[in-house]
Amino acid sequence: MEIPGNLKYTEEHHWVKIDGDKIFVGITDYAQKDLGEMVFLDMPETGAIVFVGDAVGSIESVKAVAAFCAPISGEILEVNDELMDAPESLNSVPYESWLVVMSISDEGDLENLMDAEEYAAYCSAL
Repeated sequence: MEIPGNLKYTEEHHWVKIDGDKIFVGITDYAQKDLGEMVFLDMPETGAIVFVGDAVGSIESVKAVAAFCAPISGEILEVNDELMDAPESLNSVPYESWLVVMSISDEGDLENLMDAEEYAAYCSAL
């Protein structure tokens, strides 16, 4: 299982790449393997204000439907529309296939995210 050291992680198996005052959010290698082949995405609207833990969309695979939850509070700045036509990219390149870009409204939210080592330990305990 691939867990890049330059990202942060959530218990819901989302990765977070911090880029200045915004973040990129996607799903982890663990999540894509667990869900199986991705077939459909329901994504939030650009401009939506969301809070930590809010279900803002869903990811549908051949096996299940999983909620996509906001890892921090902020505004949805951009949605990766290319994934709407090719959700299977989440399986082939999960750490390149971001779902949304968000603004950071409270930097304290970032402190609740796991680093790669913590996330690896979390996954091994599942």
